[in-house]
This record gives sequence, C-alpha cells and structure tokens, in this order.
Amino acid sequence: MGTLGIFLMVTAIFLFIVAYRRNTGENIYKYISSNVVSAYEKYAPYSFTSVREKVKNLGQEYTTKQYVFQGSVFAISSFIISYLYFYNVIISLIYASIAIMIIPYLTFLRCKRIYSEFIFEQIQVYTTNVIMEFATTQAFVKSLEGVYDSGVLEDPVKSDVRKMIDMAYDSGSIEESLEYMDSQYDFYVVKNMHQLFLQITNEGSKDAGDALENMALDIDMLVENVYRDRIDRATFYRKFLQFGVVLYLMVMLVQFLLGIESYIQLLQNPLVVILIHLVVAINTGFLLKGAKYYNENVGAE
Repeated sequence: MGTLGIFLMVTAIFLFIVAYRRNTGENIYKYISSNVVSAYEKYAPYSFTSVREKVKNLGQEYTTKQYVFQGSVFAISSFIISYLYFYNVIISLIYASIAIMIIPYLTFLRCKRIYSEFIFEQIQVYTTNVIMEFATTQAFVKSLEGVYDSGVLEDPVKSDVRKMIDMAYDSGSIEESLEYMDSQYDFYVVKNMHQLFLQITNEGSKDAGDALENMALDIDMLVENVYRDRIDRATFYRKFLQFGVVLYLMVMLVQFLLGIESYIQLLQNPLVVILIHLVVAINTGFLLKGAKYYNENVGAE
C-alpha cells in the first residue's frame, strides 16, 4: 500500500470517528474518561477530580468534540509519521493507539496548569485585599472577614479564609489560622504577609503602614514577573513543539539521502528497527518533558 493509500485510509478513519462521535462515540469517550479519572484520582498529587471540576467551572475544559478531534489528530499524525519510519501498517496502528493513550496525561497537565493559574490569581486577590482591608480595620481577623464578605474570592481559597476566621475565634489567636493557610498555599508572599501581621498583632509596629505598602508593591512586582513568565513560556513552548515535529520528520531527510528503496532494505535488519524505535521513543519523551515543563509550576515564584 502506497503512502497516498495510507493517507486516504487514515482520512477515512478520521471522518468515521467524527461522524461516530454523534452517537455511541460519546458514550465510549465517557467510559474511557471515567476510567482515566479513576486512575489519576489514585495517583495524582492532589484530587484530579476536584481540579478538573474547577477547570469546568472556569469554562476551560475541552468538550467531547474537542477531545475526539484531538485524539483523531494525534492518531492520524502518529500513524503517518510512524509509517514513514517503518513502512508497516501494524506498527503504525500501534503507535496511533499509544498516541491516543497519551492524551489523558496531557489533559492532566493542562488542568493542573489552569488550576495553578487560578490559585495564583486568587492568592493575589487574597493578599492584596487583606492589606487594603487592614488599612481600615487595623485588625487582621476583621480584614479577613471584610475580604470574605466582599465576594472577591472563590473556592477553595474562600473556604480556607472562612476556616481561618473560625480558627482565630475558636483559639483566640491568629497563629493557628496563619499556619493553616501557609500549609495550604506555599507562596512566599502569603508567608511574609502572615509573618508581618503576626508581628503587628503580637508586638505592634509604628511602621506597619510602610511595611504593608512595601509588601503590596512586592505583590504587584511578583504578579508582573509571573505574567511575563507565562508569555515567555508559551512562546518557548510553541517553538519547542515546532522543533519536535521537525525532529520527527528528519527521517524524510535520511530517506532522501539514502533513497527510499535503500532505507526499506535497512528495515530488514532487526537492530536497525530497534534503533529507530529508540529514536521515536527519545523524541516523544523529549516532547512530553517539554509539555510537563510548560504546564508545571505556573504561578510559582
């Protein structure tokens, strides 16, 4: 079967998937998705279900149609590229299946990135507004109540602020509530702000206004740096993906230099086939590592 024939066959499969999605295809996707979610629920560092639910609430979760389209693109691309490497339909079908199996991992990374961006934005709102409220109330717990009642926060940060308020009233001290919030959100602006408020509450400070103003400037600078990093990271990732695709297509250059017939003869050698599999695996690992870097530590300081 020639390359054109393979391409037409894969295109036909793609059209079939798109049409099939309107019926039982969605049920199949939901079945696979539910099993994937169960697996991630078991092994993820935090609840994948709650993270994905938040992404849905933010309106940034993919629809079933988008997931099917993504799976189709992955399957067709991997089928064509692997066929150019091995000229073997069975091997290409295996690679297409593996490509589809990678999608849940990429979904997890994407949801994790969106969720971490959301949390960072909430922490920015929390710290900035608590400082502003304190300028009026001159009491940390009253500042927390003002921010909580203002409606600017969303869960889970909003619920944690409510818990901070309750803990402060129950214990008669803010230390326990500050420790709780520090353990929930590992941002230096949170810890520094809490430390300052603890010092003001326990010791008093004539220069509290200046210190809080400087901290507000610190937060603004941090936010600016984080958003600049996001832009730079997105630009890098686009170029990174382009580079990765070019690496996959280097086999075409090899075939051009050797000739297709000579290349196919080389494929009769099992050692050559193993080496080519290693090339594909290394390049795929390279791309996945880049995806992991792009989606992790977003909003980190």
